[in-house]
Amino acid sequence: MFKTFRNAWKVPELRSKILYTLLIILIFRIGCHVPVPFIDPDALKEMFSATDGSIFSYMNILSGGALSQATLFSLSIQPYINASIIVQLLTYALPPLENLQKEGESGRKKLQKITSFVSLGIALVMAYAYFMTLRSNHVLNYTGGFAGVFTGAVIVLAFTAGASLVIWLGNRVNEKGIGNGISIILFAGIVSRGPGAIRTMFVNASENKHLYIVIPFVLLVFVAMIGFIVFMNESERRIPIQYAKRVVGRKQYGGQNTHIPIKIAMSGVMPIIFAMAIMQLPSTLRLFINPDNTTNPDGFWHKFYVGFLNFFNYQSPWYAILYFLLIIAFNYFYVSMQYNPIEIANNLRQNNGGIPGIRPGKPTSDYIQRVLGKITLVGAFFLGVIAILPIFTSLAIKGLNISMGGTSILIVVSVVLETVRTLESQMMMRHHKGFLE
Repeated sequence: MFKTFRNAWKVPELRSKILYTLLIILIFRIGCHVPVPFIDPDALKEMFSATDGSIFSYMNILSGGALSQATLFSLSIQPYINASIIVQLLTYALPPLENLQKEGESGRKKLQKITSFVSLGIALVMAYAYFMTLRSNHVLNYTGGFAGVFTGAVIVLAFTAGASLVIWLGNRVNEKGIGNGISIILFAGIVSRGPGAIRTMFVNASENKHLYIVIPFVLLVFVAMIGFIVFMNESERRIPIQYAKRVVGRKQYGGQNTHIPIKIAMSGVMPIIFAMAIMQLPSTLRLFINPDNTTNPDGFWHKFYVGFLNFFNYQSPWYAILYFLLIIAFNYFYVSMQYNPIEIANNLRQNNGGIPGIRPGKPTSDYIQRVLGKITLVGAFFLGVIAILPIFTSLAIKGLNISMGGTSILIVVSVVLETVRTLESQMMMRHHKGFLE
């Protein structure tokens, strides 16, 4: 990896793209420290001290800590991620969007515009919801009447403008930088939390001396997780394909042997993001309906509500088990949208290709479906283990808050591998015979 970056730095064009990407990351990090007006910092800190296990702690990690400071980039790329998921799902459900996807580059640009408009709408909704949460927790220097309406409008528009600016920065990286812009920004946000997380771990260890003994073990587990993630990201199942020979005039076509590569971790981190969003919603109810404020603490509904919240607390083993099952379910769902065995089988038959030993048509699609089912199960267990291992580690070692470590490492490693592959492909293209001749 370091050799790839060193070689890329020697190429003037790639060096300019790397510097441009670093400039975008710097702008993003500056925006993460520009607070919106009318915020009480002490009340905001007190509010987030009680949000462990809620959806706000999850969003705060993805935003690089901007959400907990109510800054301009508090929403970060969350609106764009949600919009991308919605548009991608609708692409398989609505024929007009499906046709756009098949139109090539022009269709993808139109889908990108649709995604941008949807993300703007989602950003408005999320900005208003966050504003209402801040107001209900008395975080705002808020007054009634017209001044209160003006205060709310300024805060909501600031959050929305910040989310739009983050999306714009990501698109600039796509055009003039290196790698996927949204992934790079997500990577920068998570990595920026690393020093603070390490500092918190050592502060907790200073308060509990026995934690100093287990810190090397925790670091060793994280290094092993990185190696495991890299191995699984590069692993794939290759389905052999053989094309029949055919003679047209004096020329012979076909006869090649190739394969269909199926990645084990083909869905990436998306199943974890889906499952995390659902698992954190019940815990977020505590912010709106505090069980300590109920009028009848000995009633059935109060006990049921408290038990419900405790069940979805990330420190509960039941939370980890349900989280694991949701990741498996969403992984199957995501893979089913990406791969259509019937369509693959039809394309092979139209191109005189086939799988050795498997008849064309339905037997081919059934074979591909069986292979996909096995690969998907392995990939789902991989994602599930990475996601829940830090949760059980934090349960076994009290005082170390590392429950989000697996997801963060998976995102960071995936982005780094993707960026390295992008650099390698661009360097290979530049050294290819005939380049710029």
